[in-house]
Amino acid sequence: MRHTEWQFTERIRRLAPGRGLVLGIGDDCAIYRPRGAAEDLLFTTDLLIEDTHFLRHTHSAADVGWKALARGLSDIAAMGGQPRFCLVSLALAKWTDDRWVAGFYRGLLRLAEQSGTALAGGDLSHGGRVTCDIVVCGAVARGAALRRDGARAGDAIYVSGALGGSALGLATGRGKAWRRHLRPEPRLALGELARTKLHASAAMDLSDGLSLDLHRLCQASKLSAEIDTPPVYRGAGLEQALHGGEDYELLFTVPPRVRVPRELAGVTLTRIGTMRKGPAGAVRLNGEPVEPLGYDHFRFL
Repeated sequence: MRHTEWQFTERIRRLAPGRGLVLGIGDDCAIYRPRGAAEDLLFTTDLLIEDTHFLRHTHSAADVGWKALARGLSDIAAMGGQPRFCLVSLALAKWTDDRWVAGFYRGLLRLAEQSGTALAGGDLSHGGRVTCDIVVCGAVARGAALRRDGARAGDAIYVSGALGGSALGLATGRGKAWRRHLRPEPRLALGELARTKLHASAAMDLSDGLSLDLHRLCQASKLSAEIDTPPVYRGAGLEQALHGGEDYELLFTVPPRVRVPRELAGVTLTRIGTMRKGPAGAVRLNGEPVEPLGYDHFRFL
């Protein structure tokens, strides 16, 4: 019997209750609070696997390095935190050479410098295909991290940017959309402002598609969502915007009294709906049910 990624995660979470943690398995980051500290530490990890997340014939080594770190930084952004350091474990395939390895770290370190993230260590190995595992540690004010389970009925639902660009780029392999797919921009400044200025009640990053990620936020908050058509990247279709994934924009909710500007940290913000009481995880678009058809690793097994 096949399981969804969420079902696997829930099984593991029940086996590992996360003693000593503020928040364990099931959100964008785990939260650990050092005794007496003014900040909580955020920890996230991501895998990047050849032929699953990238193709060596279409993605340069620098693109792979950039994206490996960008995925982890996007999780830190979703919690409203700032990155501190990362650990990178890299398994090399036979086809890689010194030039490829140098390119990988060049791309990763370029984003690390831009985001203020120190490369603190990691591990090196070899395998049948290139595999990268990255751990990112961030920090946020004590008790202030944005979580998926904080939304309340009546809260407004917002997304940053336009959705479907990465899916369009993957489909066409050209133009600005392709660049967006290769080099996503983690919304670190926006995540911090969503927490401090907009007083967001819940948040997560859009890595697997709006339909699936909003479903997950609703499940965590034990609510439903009613949404209108989201902002669609120029040239993309609605299906790509709903289910395409890898946009790495932010999805967040705010109390109804909060006034949200049209733009923040240089990124457009769009209200797409409202959180409602109802079946946990249910999402309706223009009154019609939306299936959570975003990217699920185990759907393809």
